[in-house]
Amino acid sequence: MTHKYRAKATTVDGHRFASKAEARRWGELRQLLRAGKISDLELQPRFVLQEAFIRSGVKVRAVTYVADFEYFENGKRVVEDVKGMKEGIEPFPTKWRLFLKRYPEIDARIVRA
Repeated sequence: MTHKYRAKATTVDGHRFASKAEARRWGELRQLLRAGKISDLELQPRFVLQEAFIRSGVKVRAVTYVADFEYFENGKRVVEDVKGMKEGIEPFPTKWRLFLKRYPEIDARIVRA
């Protein structure tokens, strides 16, 4: 399957990735994990940017951001998002900015393919 930004979904180790770039980065991170350079590697961690609420009796769902990877490096929590394109990736920048504001203690990285 090809996504709107021409990313081709790829399956590696039984995990489906939205792009070849994400799958490639997964391989790199697995090597770092085996070498003991990172720990606690997770796929697609979810972060709440705004909690759900009720307005006029209607429940409004929470706003969440799903990163590509999360792990610990030198005791520091790291979250990565892999991007293959520099432009045209809305709504990513808005959610990324909200994530940076809400979770300043996390080392947030964008990895360009």
